[in-house]
Amino acid sequence: MLKRSRFNILFCIFFLSVFGKMYGQQDTTVLNFKEYLGYVKKYHPVVKQAQLTIAIGQANLMKARGGFDPKIEVDYDRKEFKGTEYWNRLNTTFKIPTWFGIELKGSYESSEGQFINPDETLPADGLYSAGISMSLGQGFWVNKRMATLHKAKFYREQSKADQDIFVNEVLYKASLAYFDWLQAYRDQQVFQDFLKNAEERFEGVKKSAMAGEIAMIDTVEAKIAVRNRALSLEQSNVKLMKKSLQLSNFLWINDVPVELQAEVVPEINVERDVDLTLEIMGRSLDSFVLESHPKLRSLEYKIDGLVVEKRFKANKLLPKLDVEYNFLSEIPKNINSFDAEAFKGGVTFKLPLFLRKERGDLKLAKFKLRDAEFERDNAFVEVQNKVQAIYRELDSYVVQNQLIANIVEDYGTLLAAEERKFGFGESSLFLINSRESKLIDAYLKRNQMQNKFFYTKAMLFKSLAINPLNL
Repeated sequence: MLKRSRFNILFCIFFLSVFGKMYGQQDTTVLNFKEYLGYVKKYHPVVKQAQLTIAIGQANLMKARGGFDPKIEVDYDRKEFKGTEYWNRLNTTFKIPTWFGIELKGSYESSEGQFINPDETLPADGLYSAGISMSLGQGFWVNKRMATLHKAKFYREQSKADQDIFVNEVLYKASLAYFDWLQAYRDQQVFQDFLKNAEERFEGVKKSAMAGEIAMIDTVEAKIAVRNRALSLEQSNVKLMKKSLQLSNFLWINDVPVELQAEVVPEINVERDVDLTLEIMGRSLDSFVLESHPKLRSLEYKIDGLVVEKRFKANKLLPKLDVEYNFLSEIPKNINSFDAEAFKGGVTFKLPLFLRKERGDLKLAKFKLRDAEFERDNAFVEVQNKVQAIYRELDSYVVQNQLIANIVEDYGTLLAAEERKFGFGESSLFLINSRESKLIDAYLKRNQMQNKFFYTKAMLFKSLAINPLNL
């Protein structure tokens, strides 16, 4: 607990010295939206977890390439009992797998003993062989090694697209937390300002009442207004504290969670910063290329992998026909010693009579492929319609924000006029408080409208699945 508190203090000092912008005499520090998201992208555990997907894809690709690694095999077997050597066998092989079901092979065999089989009788110095084995039916055009490597390559590319989606999701949620924090802070500032106005009005009313210019009962009404504003301010403080803690869920530094300090405040004029940070500035609907969307790219790579799987399953319907041919020699140093008449070869043929397992596997592969294609087609339409709807919603919020700004200005004009009339004795505190309440509601509604506007920008960011490069 002590370690966490000390780290919070250091974090606050860090922001004061590096990222802070001091406002006159106020002891506050501005947490910039871009820098905030930069910390989220760099340190948040879920972002680091998303980065593991690429590492997993690379590891799978390395594993698949291992199917083409050369292999050395040694088989040694010896039996000796009561002074009699029954057998002493040594068989070493070096294999090089290649792409089209072909395997190059070199081997050395030696065998001696009193009880070895006649067909195992070899020259005293052993027998060398060099040859080739290959599949002419099943496994020639598509084999397990080839299919695994192809799928691993597609999975690696798919993991890159998936990482963009995971990172985008975290940054989207972090953005919403910042916007909620910003709205809570703006609401608090509204109540703080109007509490100050109510206190000044109360002092003025009290002086007027003491001078006998107005009734003493007016001071009660002015005092009620002060207490109402103080109550609203206290409630806004609690809300701001909650939103600050929600924002802290996304703040990590070097695997240590960070709690936002009370003196750290959001950036007020954040609209342009939001567009630049989320990289949606200047992105018109016409410039949106749907095919480059990470979700659709991920599904395309998934389909490519399933196409490879289907071809592999279809290849299983072919008969298994493996052939092998090896040249034999007692003197491997002399290449001419490998004679075509001295060889060891063979043919293996297998074919299930009904192929029910193979046909079933192929049908399942086709169903999986079709299912992925349906998913891609549906995602294509969903993304397209969602992006179009968000662009239209953003256009509407531009109009709504302008309207609410005009409403706030008009309510401010009414309040100012009512205060002037009160100064001339032509109005009452009740009307002033009523006008002021309307103005407060308009301010809060403006803050809420701006928050919805930012929410919609974040939704556009999420719908485009952008992984910002400038963070």
